[in-house]
Amino acid sequence: MRCHRHSGPKCQFVPPHVLDHIAKVTGVDTREPHPATLSATASKQIRDRRARSTIDLASLTTPRPGKSDRVIYDAQNQWELPSAQMVRGENDPAVGSPKNANTAYDHAGAVRTFYTEVLGRDSIDNRGMDINIYVNYGVDFDNAFWDEKNIVLGNGDEMIFTDFTKSPDVLGHEMTHGIVQYTAKLEYQGQSGALNEHFADVFGSLVEQHMRKEDAGTANWLIGDEVMAEDLFGEALRSMAHPGTAFDNPIMGKDPQPAHMSGYFPGSEDNGGVHINSGIPNRAFYLVATEIGTTQAGLIWYAGLQNLWATAKFTDAATVLSAQARILARENKVARNAPQTVRSAFRDVGIL
Repeated sequence: MRCHRHSGPKCQFVPPHVLDHIAKVTGVDTREPHPATLSATASKQIRDRRARSTIDLASLTTPRPGKSDRVIYDAQNQWELPSAQMVRGENDPAVGSPKNANTAYDHAGAVRTFYTEVLGRDSIDNRGMDINIYVNYGVDFDNAFWDEKNIVLGNGDEMIFTDFTKSPDVLGHEMTHGIVQYTAKLEYQGQSGALNEHFADVFGSLVEQHMRKEDAGTANWLIGDEVMAEDLFGEALRSMAHPGTAFDNPIMGKDPQPAHMSGYFPGSEDNGGVHINSGIPNRAFYLVATEIGTTQAGLIWYAGLQNLWATAKFTDAATVLSAQARILARENKVARNAPQTVRSAFRDVGIL
């Protein structure tokens, strides 16, 4: 099978360790490979291209101003994006087919609204960049990703994962990877890569909470629970509240995310554990949000993202976020005790 030849994405929603486990336990018929095997192979090819890709700094610093329009394409179950057909643009009426184009359109709108109304950001590049979304990518593709230009969503195989357009936190997660690209540019390796994943999870969750009018006490803090197929209902890919508990079943294996630095994954897999170790700062954010509220916590994290750098590590993030909490508290935008709350949360997970 082939994957598209765009420069590699900054993120895949489903971690490689999950896809690898699924491929192993489902077995591989060399004549008729299981969809999970195809998804794992495609995802590895995408990761390899991502590791080799470089970002055009000129395109990051001087983006073309636009209107933040949503543009939905139907990849028609092909592996090459250039063959996709545009099916819905901004202000176009809902389409009859494919219906998931309408779901993607609506969820992209929820993400855009959150960033505009809560954080004052104008699309991915903060200058009105069009939001390009490709649905129906590949055949039974068990993943979603940001490829430095577009959000690309698979249909899932309906045995393990379902259509990735269904969850607003998927759209929020992937669009946030684009925003990271235009702000901190966190390198997708080791702790900086885990922070990249962490910020995507944070704002993916906050998008969903904003859309559903939830708060820290009523949100489920699960990432990816809505794209689990029927037989895996109740599982998720990550839990921000309790990393390491999101899933535990024979098909996916057991959630390996640590909630504390004492369980830090030091291996080279998953680009140095970018999806695994993100559980540690995820837990810290959850602790802050439950203390001062998700809106205030989101303001601090957004300010922190804009003041981090490509190779930032966990301690760097904790220091910067604490400093931004102090600045925002002085401006009466967050609670006066926000700096102490942020420091305490990072101390509780072993980072400070």
